[in-house]
Amino acid sequence: MKMKNVKGYVSFILHAHLPFIHHPESEDYLEEQWLYEAISETYIPLLLNFKKLEEEKVDFRLTMSLTPPLLSMLDNKLLQERYIKYLEKHIELSKKEIARTKYDDRLNKLAYYYFDRYSNDLHVFKDIYNCNLIEGFKHFQDAGYLEIITCGATHGYFPILYVTEQTVKAQIAVGVQTYEKYFGRKPRGIWLPECGYVPEADKYLKEFGIEYIITESHGVLYADPAPIYGTFAPIVSPEGVIAFGRDIETSRQVWSSINGYPGDYNYREFYRDIGYETDYEYIKPYIASNGARVHTGIKYYRITSKDDNKDLYNPRWAMDSAEKHAGHFLDSRVKQINDLAECMDVPPIITCPYDAELYGHWWYEGPYWLYILFKKIYYDNCNFKLITPGEYIDKYPNIQICSPCRSSWGARGYSEVWLNPTNDYAHRHLHKAGNRMVELANRFPNEQNPLRRKALNQCARELLLAQSSDWLFIITNGTMVDYAKKRLKDHIGRFTKLYYELINDKVNESFVDELYKKDKIFDEINYEIYK
Repeated sequence: MKMKNVKGYVSFILHAHLPFIHHPESEDYLEEQWLYEAISETYIPLLLNFKKLEEEKVDFRLTMSLTPPLLSMLDNKLLQERYIKYLEKHIELSKKEIARTKYDDRLNKLAYYYFDRYSNDLHVFKDIYNCNLIEGFKHFQDAGYLEIITCGATHGYFPILYVTEQTVKAQIAVGVQTYEKYFGRKPRGIWLPECGYVPEADKYLKEFGIEYIITESHGVLYADPAPIYGTFAPIVSPEGVIAFGRDIETSRQVWSSINGYPGDYNYREFYRDIGYETDYEYIKPYIASNGARVHTGIKYYRITSKDDNKDLYNPRWAMDSAEKHAGHFLDSRVKQINDLAECMDVPPIITCPYDAELYGHWWYEGPYWLYILFKKIYYDNCNFKLITPGEYIDKYPNIQICSPCRSSWGARGYSEVWLNPTNDYAHRHLHKAGNRMVELANRFPNEQNPLRRKALNQCARELLLAQSSDWLFIITNGTMVDYAKKRLKDHIGRFTKLYYELINDKVNESFVDELYKKDKIFDEINYEIYK
């Protein structure tokens, strides 16, 4: 590596999150596949690329949030077994595809490509990580390459929950507790769910040791007073919470479907999948149990053009595009940092937060792009280095005091994604349950009766699961709406039944046990956090 004249820093932050989906009562829930797709397309590819960088002695830096629901699912034995079944089914389908496409050389090569890919996923998951991907991420944190941060317990949206402040406190407390359980240390940072910032949360972030948060660009740009350096340096709230704001330019380069990298014609087309295109009887064993056609993950086409005329995918061409885009991203940051460094008294930091699932699931080549980019940054004589937010504030602790603006990274930047005419009915139930949980915690302080205590802790679990911002987002987006509504209704219903059983001193132990079996999350939870 050449010696660098470091004028600034780039900080990549990937938000790895999925809602908690666990149905021991049935294997027919298609939504469980969200986890399996994310493992195969995002989490394993990221770990494999981190491993290559480590073996090649490339000193890289990345920050990731691994949310409590995701950690709980990755640690769940039933879901681990079901993921292995998912892979075995995909390997079987890939073998059939090799036979089906034997008369078309280009298609046949792609069928072999998927067979190798799913076979390798099975090997990596079972043989290398012993079904424990959390340990894989922990290794890179312990080695100093990765800074893992936490999130709200179930991704509850703070700008609406804070009506009952104890519910925000509990989201933060359980998020920190879950993190400590898996990583053996306290988190320094938190990805605010949906980047939803309200100043009322700051005192609880401080109480549980959180040093910094990630916000949307305007959360920093519209801070009071206006920040001297915009989003190119962190700000610190009067309560002492440091905020890093999303950089607008890097966001557009990677996110935008119109002029962002993922729209390149050589990249894999997400929407063309054999689940929708092959003979129905042939594909039936590999789609939804109710017979609905769904994505299988085997996709043979590249983006090619904006119309339906698609050419076959060529992995080598896609890698060439990823390498070209990594070079473009690096050159853009060099210029951006050169321009910024001339008018700043501290080295600028370009904060680049993204959903982790963009890398691999939506943008199939994304993990490879990161690998190439990190190598280029390490070896090229560029004017910046990769850094984590924690490292940056250790180096440059003199930070301007500003009050960040209430904000989110949802459409239009505020709260309408999670509060609009499609989902507003849910909030009165969520607020009522939040108030009742506080009532229970105060009514049964330090409960000694084992059954009542078990029921109180289950109430806390049901409330947290109902508060997941994912259900409101799904309803707004119009995808899997019935499932999201069912989850809201189920958790509020279970909570309410337990609430009345506790109030009337008629707790049904078998009902509590049945709920825990279904909603098996946060074993260490203590309902008293709501007092």
